[in-house]
Amino acid sequence: MSTPADGAARQPASFDVARAMLDGFDRHYRIFREISREARHRFEAADWPAVHLAHADRIAFYDQRVTETAAALQRDFDAERLPEDLWTRIKLDYVGLLTDHKQPELAETFFNSVTCRLLHRAYYHNDYLFVRPAVSTEYLDADTPAYRSYYPLKDGLARVMRRILVDCGLGLPFADLRRDLLDVLRAMRAALPRPLTLDANHQIQVLASLFFRNKRTYLIGKLVNGEYELPFAIPIVHADGGGLALDALLLGAKEIAPLFAFSRAYLMADMEVPSAYVDFLGSLMPRKPKAELYTALGLQKHGKTLFYRDFLHHLKYSTDDFVLAPGIRGLVMIVFTLPSYPYVFKVIRDRISPTKDVSREIVKEKYMLVKRHDRIGRMADTLEYADVAFPRARFTQALIDELKHEAPSLVEEDGDTIVVKHLYIERRMQPLNIFLDSADDASAAQAVVDYGNAIKELVSVNIFPGDMLFKNFGVTRGGRVVFYDYDEIVYMTECQFRRIPVARTPEDEMSAEAWYPVAQNDIFPEEFAPFLLSADRVRRAFLAHHADLLEPDYWNAMKGRIEAGIIEDVFPYSPAARFAVRFARQSADVALPATESA
Repeated sequence: MSTPADGAARQPASFDVARAMLDGFDRHYRIFREISREARHRFEAADWPAVHLAHADRIAFYDQRVTETAAALQRDFDAERLPEDLWTRIKLDYVGLLTDHKQPELAETFFNSVTCRLLHRAYYHNDYLFVRPAVSTEYLDADTPAYRSYYPLKDGLARVMRRILVDCGLGLPFADLRRDLLDVLRAMRAALPRPLTLDANHQIQVLASLFFRNKRTYLIGKLVNGEYELPFAIPIVHADGGGLALDALLLGAKEIAPLFAFSRAYLMADMEVPSAYVDFLGSLMPRKPKAELYTALGLQKHGKTLFYRDFLHHLKYSTDDFVLAPGIRGLVMIVFTLPSYPYVFKVIRDRISPTKDVSREIVKEKYMLVKRHDRIGRMADTLEYADVAFPRARFTQALIDELKHEAPSLVEEDGDTIVVKHLYIERRMQPLNIFLDSADDASAAQAVVDYGNAIKELVSVNIFPGDMLFKNFGVTRGGRVVFYDYDEIVYMTECQFRRIPVARTPEDEMSAEAWYPVAQNDIFPEEFAPFLLSADRVRRAFLAHHADLLEPDYWNAMKGRIEAGIIEDVFPYSPAARFAVRFARQSADVALPATESA
């Protein structure tokens, strides 16, 4: 039996460890907010290279802070040797410290990460981890509310929209704000149901922070009229002649959701209480899971936590089996899926085909490159996990045999479970080759055109896909073509795009091997056609829109633009939605009505 003195000696130890753990998280989130807050200054300065650098740096911050915190706990408390029962008390003390915390859900995820790093645990049923949230974020809000409310009935819609833009606090003037506001009002009026009766509860709610990514920032909110709600987003850009401009009005969940898509780089916003932002965004896009919203906001580690909880829930309430994914067998990855679940699981083979000049470490580096790069809506984000336990009874024997034969170093059987030591989880898409086999002519042509668009957009951000076979691209539910096989990607600036030399003799022309010298990063675009364009309908659609992709001149021109520091402008929404396309944009030399209403 412990004496009071013993208890008094132990309790401060658990609290001190908990306090040090939370200090590590607080430092992480303070740095996270600082770099997110500075996005405003990078945007105002049009410092696009700094925008991309900040995006890449921010992704690395979390693991850096976890490593620092684990090292500090080991140094100050010999954490790896603490008795097991003490960790239960550490967790309880940690929960107590989160009572008035502004980011408790993120702090719980951080606790899990540090604890797993110290104790080499990885299973979410561990007693020391937050398998489920212990602190509620419901109704949690910042000292300054996460969103602001404006009332058009009182001041008029035009005045309210002007005030909203002023309250954004951007340090640059608008080039022609009156013109932009007229365009917003025209687009908003056209979208509102008719006849429209204004309710006493007629307001516009706008999130307090702007959302920054690439060369744009987004004002996001919703128009409320009684029970009717209309989500909206307004992209703000640099005008060609200087100053800022409103570029479009995106209305409804369908138009806003692509801004938060899994194939785009993470957004930056200054959020004191991220759960309040996620709740607001969830009200705009009710079909988008919270895991995806946290991830889209750059909080990908907590997104992984929520994703895994959702996955465990799905396992509990489903009965189908994990199976090898349909399609052509990969040379680098074993890909399996659960038919009732919209994701695939990818495991790197132990024995990679010799035709692929890569190793497991190189493949992991490529996937991290994509995580840190601008995915521009054309590369799927991946969730990377270690030591994932699956119920063995839910694996088909064919899948078990494939995993054990092709990746034995990454697979263990532990009683009723199969533990995969490392894998990637990715949104499931229909492989483009399978889509083309079953599509009608019109759908196939549209997919081929978008395939070429995908390649060109990847090129614009300095990515050469490497293996451009259709099997390495997928078609999303919305019909968008997205690249998802990263083991051969390289930067455009590392490639040499060449024309095939003219054959010197008939023997050269008939030779199965290249008779001219070829360096490792030499690319011959003329060779793409025989591999990609065997079907007549595919060839016709491709050549009608993307014949330039078969010429080295195109690739070298794009490479030259990248080397010159030119950052292309690719829109995450339809170009037809842009005011410059939608309306004949002329300077608004008329005053807006002082009492303008919806």
